Amino acid sequence: MSEESRWIDQNGNPIDEDHRGLVYDVQTLIDRRRALGIFGGLTLTSLLAACGVQTTDATASPSATASATTTPTPSATAAASQPVAEVPDETGGPYPGDGSNGVNVLDDSGIVRSDIRSSFGASTTVAEGVTLTIALTVRDAATGAALAGKGVYLWHCDREGRYSLYSGGVENENYLRGVQETDSTGSVTFTSIYPACYTGRWPHIHFEVYDDVATAVASGPIVKTSQIALPDEANAAVYATSGYEQSVRNASQVSLQSDNVFGDDGGIHQIATMAGSVAAGYTASLTIGV
Repeated sequence: MSEESRWIDQNGNPIDEDHRGLVYDVQTLIDRRRALGIFGGLTLTSLLAACGVQTTDATASPSATASATTTPTPSATAAASQPVAEVPDETGGPYPGDGSNGVNVLDDSGIVRSDIRSSFGASTTVAEGVTLTIALTVRDAATGAALAGKGVYLWHCDREGRYSLYSGGVENENYLRGVQETDSTGSVTFTSIYPACYTGRWPHIHFEVYDDVATAVASGPIVKTSQIALPDEANAAVYATSGYEQSVRNASQVSLQSDNVFGDDGGIHQIATMAGSVAAGYTASLTIGV
């Protein structure tokens, strides 16, 4: 294409030089000064930008052009953390295994683990039941910021409603107990089995949060002691399977409102979000504000 053919109007008539606009004027200025070394490496695009004129590089792809000219929306930038509800403090119950009521499993080698279905140490018995993944995220209640590096100790009963280390027949087991460190997102994930519903209590899982794992295994100061409530729909599906028969009767005799732990507010800040199925296993998720 010749230089003059660039300046033709839509009817095929030449555009007078005086009416070719700022782009033509700047291009002409650059062409006439380039030989003198004026502007150095300055391009037409950069000079026009300096003059406040937006241009589109004809060689750029549409997506590249869009990326260069689109202003990021607030959602595309790092969103500020928002406060979260603090999980209520609850009893650790009579079977914590943290040294506060007899036996202490926290100082045993092997307690720091993600899969808590089996005992460790002298026994390797595996607790049977529907697979349950427990995904917890620990956050600062005031700011919503993820709390990395915290120690989380978690425990619950087995399919028969027994607590390892305490209940008859499982005094020498330590399954369904474990400690983990929260990652950079404040999260920990335990692999376990769905707990039973035993007489007088809504189906639940216990946990304690410590400043770090070292404090947890030393049975140091506890930041938060509370419990997770499991929702009714998942309970009903699991308890209809073999091995959970006694849970059907026990669950029919208790509600979240009558439960002696969750009853004050119906466990509104402690009910896990559930996903999955009996066949594939369930995942119980909860954000813990501390």
